[in-house]
Amino acid sequence: MKALKILIIEDEPKVAGFIKKGLEEHFFEADIAYDGLIGKKMALGGDYNAIILDVNLPHLNGFDICKEIRSQNSKIPILMLTALGTTDDKLMGFDLGADDYLIKPFEFKELLARLRVLFKRSEGIFASGSILKIADLELNTDSKTVKRGNKNIELTAKEFALLEFLLLNKGRVMSKAEIAEKIWEITFDTGTNVIEVYVNFLRKKIDKDFSPKLIHTHIGMGYVLKEE
Repeated sequence: MKALKILIIEDEPKVAGFIKKGLEEHFFEADIAYDGLIGKKMALGGDYNAIILDVNLPHLNGFDICKEIRSQNSKIPILMLTALGTTDDKLMGFDLGADDYLIKPFEFKELLARLRVLFKRSEGIFASGSILKIADLELNTDSKTVKRGNKNIELTAKEFALLEFLLLNKGRVMSKAEIAEKIWEITFDTGTNVIEVYVNFLRKKIDKDFSPKLIHTHIGMGYVLKEE
């Protein structure tokens, strides 16, 4: 699966570098533009899957860039960053076509979570229609059914949600903290083994009697759905 490519338009080198490093550690590609004019040119001329856009930029502000991007591309996800947290600022960004807003300072895991929500919404980035696939495993998000090969597989609601999350992020190692936040909507507690239990439930149902194995453990890091 080709890595998703993200443009960071941010004039603070430390902030831009922090975001780029974090994205690359999660297997994204990332480019940086340090001023508004260059950022607009790269956004309109590049092949990006999402744009992280600061509001206060030299030469051209983020609101104007957002408006320009939206005039030519209605679908690319735009996540705006700003130190301005007023309702009016947010409404202006949304009115101009921003998909989400993140107030500085922020934790990288929140930025990552917001991006993944935008990717999931965005047509055609992760899935074609309602079918998510890897190898001979298929998950239908509309009918809530799963099959591997010619065999239908019965999953509980939580097992289905976990498998869907892994499929949407196939090829990426997902930490227990990310899984806990997305599937259980909780902060991960190192004293609980609920995630290991559910991963084992899934393995028994979709991997045990099939080849190749699809769910893999990266010790100390998390889990990944991939073909060997």
